[in-house]
Parts: sequence; structure tokens; C-alpha cells
Amino acid sequence: MRTRQMMAAAAAVALVGSAAGTAFTGATAAPANDKAKPTVTPVAKKLVGPLSVAQAPDGTRYWTDNFAGQLWKQAPGGVPAIAYQGTKKAPAEAVSADGGVLRFTTGSGNNKAGKLYTLDNAGAPVLIADLYAYEKSANPDRKTKYGFSTLKPSCVAQLPKQIPATYKGVKESHPYATATANGITYVADAGANAIFAVTATGTVSTVAALPPAKVKVTPSGAEANGLPACSIGHKYGFEAVPTDIEVGPDGNLYVTSLPGGPEDGSLGANGRVLRVKPGGGKVKTLVRGLVSPTGIAVATNGDMYVTQLFMGVISKIKAGKSKVKPYLELPLPAAVEVTPTGLLATIKTLPAKKPKGQVVTITP
Repeated sequence: MRTRQMMAAAAAVALVGSAAGTAFTGATAAPANDKAKPTVTPVAKKLVGPLSVAQAPDGTRYWTDNFAGQLWKQAPGGVPAIAYQGTKKAPAEAVSADGGVLRFTTGSGNNKAGKLYTLDNAGAPVLIADLYAYEKSANPDRKTKYGFSTLKPSCVAQLPKQIPATYKGVKESHPYATATANGITYVADAGANAIFAVTATGTVSTVAALPPAKVKVTPSGAEANGLPACSIGHKYGFEAVPTDIEVGPDGNLYVTSLPGGPEDGSLGANGRVLRVKPGGGKVKTLVRGLVSPTGIAVATNGDMYVTQLFMGVISKIKAGKSKVKPYLELPLPAAVEVTPTGLLATIKTLPAKKPKGQVVTITP
């Protein structure tokens, strides 16, 4: 639970955060006809694990092949090429190109090396901010209580050793998604369980520490996770684990969040979509009941598209609503972006014996 074992077990370690746990200037349109069957066209194939995708206003596409550590770039009508080759210890993790402002991150397997970059005119990487350095000094969820809060000591003593009864946020950084608006880059950090704001000159601040996902233990959930019967009916506060971030047409931040625990359904569907106000950091839960939500895109009319990785579906949530409807079934979709002609997404995103990951366009 605390180690977010579900993604590791699926070989998607790049999604997890902790070992404990001009507002809209890019895309301008959205799929217009819900009744038409969308057309899916591959843009890139044979990727190891593409978990992030972006498109600049001029049509240039970017994506990360996280398990290969690479950032790719494709100019309009051009051939995809590696724009940045990360290392095994610091692979490319996330990319955004809102308003033509390129930002990408690197991470690490131990969540102690998160950094934010851009590329200069010659294509060389330029460090903007050391996110882990900021996390070490700020640790926004340091006072957040995770775990059980109502168990009696006798019940706590029966918990499996790998499941802590209670703990607070630790110092870790896993910058999993970025979005830029009005000169500020917002980072969804899955290790810090927080949203950071980074200025063009590299000053980092905290927008919000995300609230835990509180999940009630059911009899079946207790059995599946080796929990004692005395824990049934009690709530466990899981780490928030933000996986994607977008700036909506209203200027607010929209964030997908995994619970830092089982995603096998044993404790229910606990993924969320959160709205975060950039000023003040107020967080509101807009959508609940999602399974492995790893990507979000927001159209100019406020409609949201969310990838549910293990459900194999891109879902649609109409502006102002919380009801989730299937938009398109696809195998293992991880990232999604609204473009002037439809959607840009990644599919087949978990490593296999032979690389099968794809970047695809989806047109109505």
C-alpha cells in the first residue's frame, strides 16, 4: 500500500512516486461528434513505455518513452527523432509544450533526483529547477497523516509488517507531469504528493499538498491485502500520487490522482480528478471512482478526457459534470492531449518482451 506496489507489479515503476508514497494556449479543439466512431492512427510504434505526450501550437509533437529514458520530437510532417536521451539513473519522465513552451522532467528510481528542463535553440538540455532539492527543504506533505487513524493498538499489532499503521510524508520527488501557463510551469510531483509552481528563472514554490485518498477497508479488501478483521470498516489514508496536470480554460489546474495503494480493485476504484486553484492552492475533488487514471486533457469548452490505464479506456467528463462516460476503448492508454483535430494519446504503454508502445492520433 505505502510502496504503491500495484504499478511496480505491472512494470510501471515510472508511475509511482514514493517509497513510502495565456491559461490554455496549446490545444484549441476537442472531438466534436460523440456519435461518430473515432479514427485511431499510429504516429510512432515500437516504444518501450510512452507515458507522456504533448503537442505545441505549431503542431510539433513530443512524447517520452519513459522506460527507454527518451524524449522524442516530431515536427509537422517530419520524422520522429530523439530530442533528449536520458540516463538509466535519470530518464526522461514527462513533457509539455503549452503555448510552445517546452518543459520536460527527469526522475530516478529512488525518487531522489527530480529535475525540470527545457531545450535551447541548439537542442541542448537546459536545467530550470532541481525539484528534489526543493522537496528536501519544503516537503509539503510533511504534516499529512497517512494510514489508519482510528485503529486500537491491539489491531495495529496485527497489521502486516509492510503496511504501516500511520506515517507522514517523506522527502521524495518524482515529477510525473508538467503544464505551463502565464510563464509558470506547474509540476505534478508523484513523490512529493504535491503540485509545484516553477518560474521561468527556476524559483520553485508549493501550490498545494494534495489530500490523501481515504479508503474504507471492506471484508474482501482486508482478505486480499492480508489485513486483520479488526481493520474492516476503518479508513486508510493513501498518498495522493498526482499523475497528470492540465491548465483549464478557467485558469484552474486539473489533476489526475492515483491512491498510493492497490489498483487491482481489491479496495475499490479510488482514482480521482482534482481541481486545484493556482492562487491559494484550494483543492476540490471533482470525480471519484476511477481506476488507474494516469492522463488528463481539458478542452477549451471545459470537457475533460481521462485515461484509465488498467481499464483500457479513455473516458469523457462533460464540463461541469462528474459523470464519467467511456469515449474510446484502447489497450493500456496512459497519456492524452487535446489537439485542434482531436486527441493525441499513448497506448500499449507498459513494457513487454517486444516494445509495443504507440503514440496515436484520435480524430472524430
